[in-house]
Amino acid sequence: MVSAMDDAVTPATGSPEPAKRTRRPRQATAERRAEILRAAAHTFGSKGYKTGSLAEVAEQVGITHAGVLHHFGSKEQLLVEVLEYRDKEDVRDLEGQHIPGGIELFRHLVRTARMNADRRGIVQGYTVLTGESVTENHPARGWVTHRFSVLRGEIADAIVEVGGPGVDRDTAERAASAIIGVMDGLQVQWLLDDAVDLPEATTFAIEAILAAALAGTGRPHPLR
Repeated sequence: MVSAMDDAVTPATGSPEPAKRTRRPRQATAERRAEILRAAAHTFGSKGYKTGSLAEVAEQVGITHAGVLHHFGSKEQLLVEVLEYRDKEDVRDLEGQHIPGGIELFRHLVRTARMNADRRGIVQGYTVLTGESVTENHPARGWVTHRFSVLRGEIADAIVEVGGPGVDRDTAERAASAIIGVMDGLQVQWLLDDAVDLPEATTFAIEAILAAALAGTGRPHPLR
């Protein structure tokens, strides 16, 4: 094992060699990684994770298969970072770059639906990858499961915050699951048929579910 020393001596001069500083990633490297993530989102979205190849991703950004691996290490890691990239894009312009709480959370979800209508490739990639994640041993399964768990908790917290003591936790959690399910389901319909108005349908569904949750036990039950 070789250890580094702050005062290592150079053979030529015998004088102390300045300690090497850890370099921050160059801007070009960050931009290249972003290009690869966008290309991977398009490839995985159109062909799926298993069928979409790293060679296709590499070709889109003008590098080799080995070049993609240099930046991300493995196809599995690239997949996870594609999903994380999508979530970061959703909160990029928010204060603290984090999903808000209370009523602002639901406004954020509606804004996200409006943004999604203009980024079909990202939506397609997310939809395909989350769908494939239910299969056994899929590399994104853990990430998707964790994401849904966290998002359900955040939405449930927001419902309780908006509704106050009149909304019990069980109702809030059921409503949170319903909101996530409706949003993802509407994205599938929209990808298959442009006649579906993604932002408006999403707004309607969130408002309906939120209103039912806030009404508590006094809400109507037309199916009973």
